[in-house]
This record gives sequence, structure tokens and C-alpha cells, in this order.
Amino acid sequence: MTNQAAVGEPEANGQQLTANGHTPVRLAYLGPPGTFGEEAARRYAPEADLLPFPSHAAVAAAVESGLADLGVVAIENAINGSVAETLDILIHETTLQIQAEVVLPIEHNLVAKPGTRASDVKVIYSHTQALGQCRRFLERCFPKAQMEAALSTAEAVELALRRDGDAAAISTRRAAELYGAEILATGIGDTANNVTRFIVLGRGKPPSSGRDRTSIAFTFAEDRPGSLAGVLNAFAEANINCTKIESRPTKATFGEYVFLIDFEGHQDDPPIRAVLGRVRPLCADLKVFGSYPRF
Repeated sequence: MTNQAAVGEPEANGQQLTANGHTPVRLAYLGPPGTFGEEAARRYAPEADLLPFPSHAAVAAAVESGLADLGVVAIENAINGSVAETLDILIHETTLQIQAEVVLPIEHNLVAKPGTRASDVKVIYSHTQALGQCRRFLERCFPKAQMEAALSTAEAVELALRRDGDAAAISTRRAAELYGAEILATGIGDTANNVTRFIVLGRGKPPSSGRDRTSIAFTFAEDRPGSLAGVLNAFAEANINCTKIESRPTKATFGEYVFLIDFEGHQDDPPIRAVLGRVRPLCADLKVFGSYPRF
């Protein structure tokens, strides 16, 4: 983890729908078409040129290399919590900045080859996140079915359709339409209020909107009592609301962690500049993932 995310590159934000004022933004997402990632990308920039990639890491790499101008990746789900792959990319693999967030309502559907009956289903495919978000339905209605992970909910439909009428997939309605699948059941998620928060990655910092969120990660040089409390107290004394805190392994030493905080405000706002100035000396490394308009 580096001390600072890269700054000073051309700015991109949710209001910018063209890359240079003339051509549509090239917007990368976790494909193929029909995924929730595509839905989030279409919601963020309906006029964008959408580019599917096979993983969140590939989405970030596409933006870094110039294949895409921006990239949409999932970061948090209301049921399963944070998306570890995305957090690790932000911590260890990229200096891209978060430009915006998109909160997408999630409806899971059980789909299959036309003519398939529920009693025929022996295998159910989907992305691991979707399988986890439909756990109760699957345990109750398909206790003997084999669950198989796919790279995306859209790929899950393709895999199910290749079999001889004994498989189903959990996917979006759009994926069912795109690949010619029949919807066997709708709204099969464990909660009716399921949403996923996506972030848009790009170069540069969006300007302050007056209603922003900032995301940071930090580590400590040594494990001692009060280290984390010192950081949190700095935010509390500055009356800055921390909306989320969690940790991830450093991947260097067992028992050492990277701490992540989301808080209200923009990194260029004077109060935020001041608190980050107080916090930085307390940390071994501090990385700002970005400041972006709150949903």
C-alpha cells in the first residue's frame, strides 16, 4: 500500500459522459452483458461505450492501461458485506481514485433453459455473491442441488443453458432475455431490501460537491493499545462522521491488518485536510482511495 493515491490526472466524474467532449466515455464493467455490473454501468452513464471484462481486477487494469476511461466495480452488498476482491485491488493494486458511487437494487431470479421444470434442476450456477445472497431460498427449495460458482451471473446463464435441461442459474432479468432463458422464480434473494454499492474508478479527483464521502486505508508500524482509537478520536474531535470501518489482512504478516474508513466530507475540504494531517503521523501508511459524491 502506497502513502498516497495518484492525483493530478485529468478529472472524471458522474456528470461527465464523454471522454474528451466528443466521444462517449469508455466504461469498463464486470461482464459479460447481463450482469449487475452492467446494470450499474448503464445507470451511471447511459450513453457510455460499455466494455465488459472478466474480473474486477481486469476492470481496474483496463482503466490504468487506457483501454477504458472509467471502470465500475462492486464494493459492498447489503447482505454479504464488502467485496474483498475490490478492497484488495484498492489497497494493493491500483492508484486509481474513486470518482462516484452507484447504489443498485438487486433482484435475483432463478432462470433455466426453456421447458426446464424445478424438479429437473440438479445444478445451480451463479456468482459466489449471488449464491450467498440467495442461501435461504436454495436451502429450502433445492436442498439436494449442487451449487457451482461462475465468474458472473451472466456467465452462469450460459453455463446452465449448455446442459441438458438439468441446470438453472441465478441472474438478472436482462441476462435471461439476452441468452433466451426462461424465468422459473423471481425475487429469490434472502431480503427484499438487497442493494449493492458500486464505485466508479478513474484518474484524478472529482471536485467537492458539498455532499461527499471519502474512503481511506491505513496501517500502523506496530501493534499497540490505542493505535486505532487515536485515529478514530481524531475524527470524533473534528466532528467528522465515520460511516464505515473494517479491516483486511496486509498479506505480508499474519495478524497484521489494513484498516479502512469511509467518512463524510471531501479530502480538499479544510476540516478534512486538518484531520488527515493529524492522522497521517499516527500511521505507517495512509492511502486515500478518493472523495466522491455520496449516493
